Amino acid sequence: MRRLGIALAALLCLGASKPELVPDVSDRQVRIIYSFTGADLLLFGAILYPGGRVPAHPADVAVVLKGPTQSVLVREKQRVAGMWLNADSARFRSAPSFYAIATSQPLAKLVDQRTAAIYELGLDSLQMSPASGEVPEAQKRFESGLIGLKQRTGLYVNDPHGVEISGGVLYRARIAIPARVPIGRYVAETFLIQDGKVVAGAVREVRIDKSGFERFVADAARRWSVLYGLVAVAVSLLIGWGAGALFRRN
Repeated sequence: MRRLGIALAALLCLGASKPELVPDVSDRQVRIIYSFTGADLLLFGAILYPGGRVPAHPADVAVVLKGPTQSVLVREKQRVAGMWLNADSARFRSAPSFYAIATSQPLAKLVDQRTAAIYELGLDSLQMSPASGEVPEAQKRFESGLIGLKQRTGLYVNDPHGVEISGGVLYRARIAIPARVPIGRYVAETFLIQDGKVVAGAVREVRIDKSGFERFVADAARRWSVLYGLVAVAVSLLIGWGAGALFRRN
């Protein structure tokens, strides 16, 4: 709170003409250990209005937590002769591995489709860069399928009432991070929205990484991939032999 007060005083002295954001996150680094079952990340901060006066209609807030992008191949299954087989497929070059958005009101009430597309606000506005030559209708079908799959696994989240604003000034949003979240560099974005326009924005970086034994295994798999593969095969054979010997004794 002291930092927020200092920032507010500085802005008042400068006579700022537009609202400003002072954002932060509860944890800049999330570590995944063997017992990791998920976590909650708190995005919070303050809205600083010119002159320190909250307008009659305060601005709304949207927060986005976005994970590293990845190339994804989506396959469509069709039922043929009583069996489900892979049919058409589509590849996306830059699908976010994790995407969560929380807003103070439903997004449709805050911005139009054009503004949402510019700032990638909402699951329907993600720019995934289709790599295949599918017609737009087919691309949209595959994109919807990918988004639906990510939503079911908790990796894509849309919370239309996930941001709480107190007194028109202080805001907070809690984003759930699932247990199987991908590791890497995440970007926490905060957008201040007023009269259908984004009037301010701020970005913070969050790192999600493995720790302890999990980190050692991941580093070993990356640095010594051949040796790691041989050890994994040897351990599997040893476990199989041990299980077989136990059953023979019984």
